[in-house]
Amino acid sequence: MQQLFHGAGVHVPEVIAEDLENGFLLLSDLGAITYLEAFDADNTVSLYRDAIDALVRLQQASRPDALPPYDRVLLKRELDLFPDWYIARHLGIELSTAQRAVLDDAFEKILGVNLAEPRVYVHRDYHSRNLMVAGPNPGIIDFQDAVYGPISYDLVSLFKDAYVEWPEDLVLDWVARYWEQARKAGLPVRTDFGEFYRDYEWMGVQRHIKVLGIFARLYHRDGKDGYLKDMPLVAKYLRAACERYRALGPFLKLLDELEDRKTEVGYTF
Repeated sequence: MQQLFHGAGVHVPEVIAEDLENGFLLLSDLGAITYLEAFDADNTVSLYRDAIDALVRLQQASRPDALPPYDRVLLKRELDLFPDWYIARHLGIELSTAQRAVLDDAFEKILGVNLAEPRVYVHRDYHSRNLMVAGPNPGIIDFQDAVYGPISYDLVSLFKDAYVEWPEDLVLDWVARYWEQARKAGLPVRTDFGEFYRDYEWMGVQRHIKVLGIFARLYHRDGKDGYLKDMPLVAKYLRAACERYRALGPFLKLLDELEDRKTEVGYTF
């Protein structure tokens, strides 16, 4: 995996020495400052510009069959973390037959959009805790679960980050910057930005559902409570996307039922 990312021209730790028989690797040091720790009013735009540049380079190197597929089976397995861990364990709710049908229908719609996207290399956790301030920026870590999947996925990880929130108008500018750069680089993004942004939003819905399930599992199974504080932001991202798309209205209503809230929406699409 390291060789694949290094060959793509992105900055990852170099293997200095290895003892595979005993499971040891000696890696170069990318430093100790993550993007999340480094963000300030002066450097945020430049750090994200560097992250976009690196992502485009990684995606340009993509080829089928070099990485495991981010296919329907894996995407659905991730979605299933939500009912198993977030709804059942975290909220303590048993879904009715009707509620489960709404959830299953939403999952089918989400997967349909996700699987229709063009496919490239996907880091799978391309966010501010896995991007290091380094020379050149960014140093990229935690890429061992990389896959070949939807082109918007890493962009969602980057700009709908579970650990930091930015104004929506700023994020829209950054997404547009990526899209323009990706088109110039010959990447298979949608030619219409509106269609690309819809893909990005629906990919975000899949990721946010998964992340809520993962954070709940980390707490209830592994005793890691540090992620509880990050769940409200992930839930906010999820609701915001669902409020914009009429097809996700029944799922949004289900979320409201689970959280005992009243639905207030004005669908955009």
